[in-house]
Amino acid sequence: MQYRTISNGTTSFEVSTLCLGAMNFGTLTDAATSRQILDRFVDAGGTFVDTANNYSAWAGGHGRDSEDVLGDWIARRGGLGDVRLATKLGAAKKDPALPLQNVEPTNFQGLSAEVVAWEARESLRHLGIERLDVLYGHVDDRETPVAETVAAFGELQREGLVGISGISNIAVWRLVEARDEALRQGVDPYGVIQQGYSYVYPSPGFGRTNDVSPDLLDYVASAGVDGRPPLTITAYSPLHQGAFTRDDKPMWPAMRHASNRDRVRVLHDVGAELGATPNQVALAWLLGGEVPVIPVIGPSTVAQLEELLAAADLELDADVRARLDAADLGVAAVAA
Repeated sequence: MQYRTISNGTTSFEVSTLCLGAMNFGTLTDAATSRQILDRFVDAGGTFVDTANNYSAWAGGHGRDSEDVLGDWIARRGGLGDVRLATKLGAAKKDPALPLQNVEPTNFQGLSAEVVAWEARESLRHLGIERLDVLYGHVDDRETPVAETVAAFGELQREGLVGISGISNIAVWRLVEARDEALRQGVDPYGVIQQGYSYVYPSPGFGRTNDVSPDLLDYVASAGVDGRPPLTITAYSPLHQGAFTRDDKPMWPAMRHASNRDRVRVLHDVGAELGATPNQVALAWLLGGEVPVIPVIGPSTVAQLEELLAAADLELDADVRARLDAADLGVAAVAA
């Protein structure tokens, strides 16, 4: 396992470069298997675990199933130890009687001061801990003044309930606005941003704000200097739920274009030459980029986890990376 430091300029700590995503724990992945995955991840040196307060309501759960499984696991092992835990708030259902969806009306709780204060404490209660290492706003809320949201996260940090705050699914300009607002208020800014990111890229589309873009990579690379505190990218869906290796797992519609089909083919070719799996190559590509990110992996079995753990130590030499980067970028270059 490899490690890196995440920081907001005031609070810093080390995490493993692979983050274990617990989205399906307690729903699609039963509690016993979830605990086995967690135990093996920690045994392998993993120290970063990711969840949310709405996982996985859409899979038949009540919304905090993952947090509850993690809370039970933490209690069984007598605490978190070296593990750093991240959860999210703001994307649970505002009205329990209505569906949760990505199109209007979304029915998200949002990031008002009231929601942030209440949901953070509820997550602490379900997890059975006294402090969250990382707390994300799950989805940007443009209906709540950014100053209100920033102040709410700042208050949680002042109270010692949150170490580093973060944001997910947000446009770059909104991220910059929020971080600048935090500096104006004298509170610690978002130190982590979680976006969709993988070796394949979406087709162009106005209003897509949940993917890593070249502008975001450039902004993150510029951070860590006076006036611009550090910022780390964590990447969700880096393997597209198995789509790189399974025909029964199609990629999301925005990813289904000719350029990506060629890039997946190159993943397979490079993997065969290196004695690695396409998934391992895809993760190594993310880990070793000019702006490295922390992939959030979501195995549903210990065997799947074992495959992904090997990516932490897979180094791609310059020629291999150049070949991967150069794979048919046609549509992808425009999309990115």
